[in-house]
Formats: sequence, structure tokens, C-alpha cells
Amino acid sequence: MDSAPDRKLTTLLAADVAGYSRLMEADEAGTIARLKAFRAVILGEIAAHRGRLVNTAGDSVLAEFGSVVNAVDCAVRIQRDLAERNAGLPEAARMRFRIGVNLGDVMVDGDDLLGEGVNVAARLQQLAEPGGVLVSGPVYEQVRTKLALGFDYLGAQAVKNISEPVPAYRVVLGEAAEGRVGAPPRTVAAPAPAGFSAPTGASAGEAAGPTPGGRLKRRAAVAAVLIAALFAINMMTWHGYPWFVWPTLAILAGLALRTAWGWR
Repeated sequence: MDSAPDRKLTTLLAADVAGYSRLMEADEAGTIARLKAFRAVILGEIAAHRGRLVNTAGDSVLAEFGSVVNAVDCAVRIQRDLAERNAGLPEAARMRFRIGVNLGDVMVDGDDLLGEGVNVAARLQQLAEPGGVLVSGPVYEQVRTKLALGFDYLGAQAVKNISEPVPAYRVVLGEAAEGRVGAPPRTVAAPAPAGFSAPTGASAGEAAGPTPGGRLKRRAAVAAVLIAALFAINMMTWHGYPWFVWPTLAILAGLALRTAWGWR
């Protein structure tokens, strides 16, 4: 009887360089030198936060952490350290990493980790803004009261080769984080990198509140139901006079006025 594969629950940090091909085309030698220097900073933070480097391929980094809090704190410190280094470089030479963090069950293959838990971290990293950090829903639930950070909720993201939508939260970095600590996450529009589907289910805008078009559709539907009810009552109590026309006109006039007054 075959034994079950070796598995474990762990926190994955995936990082790569945004626009790496463009940087290589513009200055191959300089880009490789900066990648080595920046990667040394990343590996230093991983070690300082008790993480383990799983692998590196090209411009990417994959690490695991026994602590979700350590993983997110590491990701934030990496971005802040690299932002300081980039500040001294010309804009065209700046190297910005995108980072995704996920808590998931993975398969262990020697020193390597495989499975959906790793894939989700990689997809979040690809959705992240250059210089930004995206975390999954399970990560957010673990760290929201333990780290002095703000979060923006991007909605449930439909990502490549993952059957279920992934709730994604953007870590608020820099000055934008002021006043956000301990506050509930804002709901904002998600970035839309090439190669990814639009968010599924309720979008960020829908979660924040109904759109003007959505409100109009609902009001029109309610008006239609009321008009149909008035017509039915008129027909069932018919005495030769179509009185339902007058309340119908009043309902339609009210709908038109609400629409004209800024969708309020």
C-alpha cells in the first residue's frame, strides 16, 4: 500500500522583479549586478525572520516561514529596504519586486515545495503592484490584529489554474498606511495585469456599494412590479375605467426624478 505524500501547512513568500525583461534589454550587465545586490537584501531579511529559502529561478525567490506574522513582516521590510536602495538610482534603473504571501498546504519533495499553496503565492505575486505586497485571505486573518499595517481588500480574484477565487488583500505601505492601523480593510479596485481574469463574484466596487446603473435597474424592477400589481387589481375590479394609469404615471415620474437628481 502506497503511503501518503509528505505534506505540511506553511507560509509561502513568492517574489519576482517587475519588468525584468525590459531591464535586461536596456542594461544586461547592470541589471544582473543589481539583481544580485537586491537578492542579497531579500535573503538577509528571510534569514532574519526565520524563513527558509526554497528556491530561486531567474529573477524570482520562493521562501517558506513557520510563522505567518514573520512572513508578512519580512515582505514589508523587504519592500521598504529595496525602496531605499531604489531611491538612489535613476528611474530607468530601479528594480522593483512584487511579493505575494499565502498560507497553504503543500507537498514536500526533498528541499522543494509543490502544490496549490505555492501556486497561489505565485499568482498573488503576479497580481501585486511593483514594490507592493499582496496576501491571501488566510494570511490576512492571521496577521490583521498582530501587525501595525493597513490593508486594502481587492476582492476574490480569479487566477490562472486555481479553481476557486482567491481573496486578496494589499498591504498598505508608506505614508498611505498612516491612520490605517487596526482599521477594517478598505475595498478597492484590484490591479489587472495581463494574463489574468477579472475578479469573480462580487467585485470590489460592488462590495463597496451598488453602482448607479445597478440602483437604476433595481428601482426600475420595483416600479415594474408595482405597475403590474396595479394593472392586475384594476382588471380584477373593472368598472369600465382604467384608473391604474394615474398611479403608473406617478411611479414613472418619481423614477425619472430620482434618476435626474444624481442617482441618489
